[in-house]
Amino acid sequence: MDSTSPEPSLYTVKAVFILDNDGNRLLSKYYDPELYPSMKEQKTFESNIFNKTHKADNEIAFLEGMTIVYKSSIDLFFYVAGSAQENELMLMSVLNCLFESLSQILRKNVERRSLLDNMEGVLLVVDEIIDGGVILESDPQQVLQKVNYRADDHPLSEHSVAQVLMSAKEQIKWSILK
Repeated sequence: MDSTSPEPSLYTVKAVFILDNDGNRLLSKYYDPELYPSMKEQKTFESNIFNKTHKADNEIAFLEGMTIVYKSSIDLFFYVAGSAQENELMLMSVLNCLFESLSQILRKNVERRSLLDNMEGVLLVVDEIIDGGVILESDPQQVLQKVNYRADDHPLSEHSVAQVLMSAKEQIKWSILK
């Protein structure tokens, strides 16, 4: 191989975050610890991106040497950020996968309240799509299958509440028996 050609690498993401329509963080995952090491720097970066994109009618932005693809839905803004050299189409496929997967989990009701009510499912989806910054999956059906979520089942939050109640009953029963 020619020594001047770049080494092949995996497609990567620097950050994924979801903001509400006021620019407040609902979810964020930064995969490069040196990029924005403190919470203050992360929030400043998110604020700058939100201010640049919330009124724009585009799908891509370049800010602070990064490529950012984004999408809005009702009262949410979804962002996927990668390095300036990252393939914009791959970043967009991650964003679309995230949005479509969440749309299925939230039963086509992609808004702030539904997202917050189903945060554990949202985190599972993000973790199935991206692991340590490496893009693992870009097909929403595969993500939903891996998360083992079906739109016909109960929402994840109801299932989790039932599990917590059963666990609490068991603990109370054992504490009384002791």
